[in-house]
Amino acid sequence: MTGRPLITKAKNTWCPGCGNFTIQHTLKNVLAEMEQEGQSLDNVVLVSGIGCHAKIADYLNINSFYSIHGRTIPVATGIKLANPGLTVICCAGDGDCYAEGLDHLLFAAKRNIDITVIVHDNRVYGLTTGQYTPTSPRGFKGKSTPLGTEETPLNPIELMLAGGATYVARGYSKKMDLLRAQIRESIAHKGFAFIDVLQICATFFPAADYYSPRVYEMTGHDRTNFEAACAKAREWDYTSDAPIALGTFYQKASPVFGEGKMAAWKPGAVERERAVQDLLRKRT
Repeated sequence: MTGRPLITKAKNTWCPGCGNFTIQHTLKNVLAEMEQEGQSLDNVVLVSGIGCHAKIADYLNINSFYSIHGRTIPVATGIKLANPGLTVICCAGDGDCYAEGLDHLLFAAKRNIDITVIVHDNRVYGLTTGQYTPTSPRGFKGKSTPLGTEETPLNPIELMLAGGATYVARGYSKKMDLLRAQIRESIAHKGFAFIDVLQICATFFPAADYYSPRVYEMTGHDRTNFEAACAKAREWDYTSDAPIALGTFYQKASPVFGEGKMAAWKPGAVERERAVQDLLRKRT
């Protein structure tokens, strides 16, 4: 297809002011650019999890798969390994990805699976009306912690660097141009690409007044320098009033899982794929 409407007619139920709108329309714009450049969007698959973020699968007119809570990445991994020619994008929430799905996130980074993971990090369980997540700040008062959580939040950037991710970035839902560039880069990157998006939850964690004065886009940062990336990742610990760096912290080329010896374990895989494609063409 060419020129398809990329926004579906499904009723959008996100709250007014939700940062998910920015992520949705940024991803839509990137997909439109890809199509204009001659890439078929029939070869793009979007996998989402459970949470407010997951509705993006209803609102974007591309191939999609709703997974269960915390399982976006294993589903995306299976899709990519079954058909390496597909572009596979995961949209996950912070509760979805950093709690139930944390083990899958770490192993996908370690293996360098060739997928893109975009985490809608609003730092709260919005769909279930306000419980704390692994990135909620210490002292966060929600439905499950009325006196404030006593836990220190995870630092996803530092975690992904330690886990071996080969593309690590942080975006912000009020910086659409930067996010567009990051999503384009992450899709083009060969290997596991990770973007933690500080996404405003207008209803249960409206943090724009905290983020906006503190965020800055990194300039002069050497994204090939692992030690420099780690230092930048620790600059803000998701709790303090320190400056919040946005941009790509780290990127490197590394062997991609499934393209080495595993590919040789599938005799006739290319021939079978061609036969399937020929059959599909005949049916259409």
